[in-house]
Amino acid sequence: MEENTNNTTHTDPFEAPSLFLWNEDREKLADVDGYFFGAGFSYEDRGRSGMIAARDPLMQFMVEEALRGKAVIGNCNGAQILVESGLIPLDSGLRMSLARNAIRTEGGWSSPGFLNEWVWITPSCTRDRCATSDWSGAIHIPIAHGEGRFTTKDRDIMKELEKNDQLAFSYCDASGRVSTDPVVTPNGSECAIAGICNPAGNVVALMPHPERTTNGDPYFDSLRRWIETHPWRSEQWTVKSEKWKVKSEQRADVRVTLPLRESSGTEIFIDTIIVNNEERSVEQALRRILPNVTLKQLRYARLLDGTVPDVLSHVSFFNPHKEIAYIRRRGSVTRWNSVTKSEEPSDDIFEKRITVLRRNEPATPSRPLGEGSQTGICYVCSDVDETEFRRSDLQEIFANPHAAILERLL
Repeated sequence: MEENTNNTTHTDPFEAPSLFLWNEDREKLADVDGYFFGAGFSYEDRGRSGMIAARDPLMQFMVEEALRGKAVIGNCNGAQILVESGLIPLDSGLRMSLARNAIRTEGGWSSPGFLNEWVWITPSCTRDRCATSDWSGAIHIPIAHGEGRFTTKDRDIMKELEKNDQLAFSYCDASGRVSTDPVVTPNGSECAIAGICNPAGNVVALMPHPERTTNGDPYFDSLRRWIETHPWRSEQWTVKSEKWKVKSEQRADVRVTLPLRESSGTEIFIDTIIVNNEERSVEQALRRILPNVTLKQLRYARLLDGTVPDVLSHVSFFNPHKEIAYIRRRGSVTRWNSVTKSEEPSDDIFEKRITVLRRNEPATPSRPLGEGSQTGICYVCSDVDETEFRRSDLQEIFANPHAAILERLL
């Protein structure tokens, strides 16, 4: 509580933020002025970071709240959720990815893996552009993510974001100089982007963690001033909401034909004996669109060098106590017998099913597989209509098109 000059008291909402769980009654949020999606690993990052949470029915409510003008802020996993939901950067559609950390080098791409270190960031938009940018200089705050690289394959989107001044925060050095040098931008984010905002400025996605240190106070002080000076009960909300729904329906009607990938070389598919939680979670996300679909998720590798016994002898790649390995050559499938160390006949696990392969870009080498190998995640779908399977919003569950290639396996 704070005391004012009239000797009356009022509650400061910033002193007592409320925690809301995704499955609670939304009536609790009736008078909330803004939302903060914090860090963590929603759904254990199954599928990819933020993908499943972004498709939870609660996000439709968040869209409506954002269209009202309420502040919606996402840091780290929260940023991943907002980008995957399409709420940012342009209010509708999957326009970007927070992809795996990857650094371009003279010899190709390398992955620094999960990053847990301190970085400097600075606002790269005008001070009043978004809810959290009303400050200047550089602040020193931590990062902790494996998928934090802002990237897009749509160059027009980048031009639009630059034109709209939506590239809100950048990685920089201690003096505020922005740079894509890995020392400054260790995750390889395009244009040294640390955070972006939506066109209205009330939705912000930031990968670093200003909430973990008092160094981040300017970020949240800005948010407080924004909420105090930007009333959210907009008369235009109904019109905006209807426009968003039309855009969403139009996206659902888009059909995409995937490129075909013929069987070539020696391909290995790894299934699990134990329950695969990621498989079940991705299946649940799919069933929001196709209620009857059944999913099998497999790890994929195509070999150019090395032999099957050599590769499957690496327990870091294949654990026979909890996994099953299938081998495919020119469409013929066998199963690996881990006791005899040999292949034996097998049913074709792909027959009469729709199978797709996701390969992340850029690809990073897997040590047990040798040079020239390819890796990915394979999804085998049953009880799915061919036409419905071509829906773009369904295919975006398997892969973010701005960070991966999705192919149809023959």
